[in-house]
Amino acid sequence: MKDLKLMSDEELVVTYAQGNNSAFDILLNRHQSNVYSYIYFIVRNREQAEDIFQETFVKAITTIKQGRYTENGKFRAWINRIAHNLIIDNYRQEKNEQTISNDEYEVDLFNNHKFSDGTVEDEMIKSQILTDVKKLIDHLPENQKEVLLMRYYRDLSFKEIADITGVSINTALGRMRYAILNMRRTAEEKNMILTMD
Repeated sequence: MKDLKLMSDEELVVTYAQGNNSAFDILLNRHQSNVYSYIYFIVRNREQAEDIFQETFVKAITTIKQGRYTENGKFRAWINRIAHNLIIDNYRQEKNEQTISNDEYEVDLFNNHKFSDGTVEDEMIKSQILTDVKKLIDHLPENQKEVLLMRYYRDLSFKEIADITGVSINTALGRMRYAILNMRRTAEEKNMILTMD
């Protein structure tokens, strides 16, 4: 088999899609500096840039594993486009969080239950959701549980998680993805409702 480091981006994508995780490590190493620099140049915030960078590669992994990657010969442009779209999403989300206008809504925004203190019933539902989520986490394989707890409860970056657990960033991202997929599947099987709406 051809040495992974000598493969083109497209060959690496195909090899990764066929199950060779080392192929994605090469892609990540090849493009991480360029992608991170691009993100940081726009957002000018290291923490935000790291989050968007991680999300970019999680999205790339998901797309490739689902067989939806079709950008022959254009991996670099494709990965930068994912980053760009996530930056835009991030700005939109920030803008929405910062501006609340009563004019945009027909109903009175300030009498909306989503912006008021929760009722006893709301608190009971939230408590039940948290209990259900904890049960789902407990049923995960140990390596997936470890990554999920570090990411969401300790707010560590995937690079920090990779360093602590002694695996590649790609493996940490993969474990996170599988943890979420497993939790969704188990929730569906057990008819758990994990939203307030």
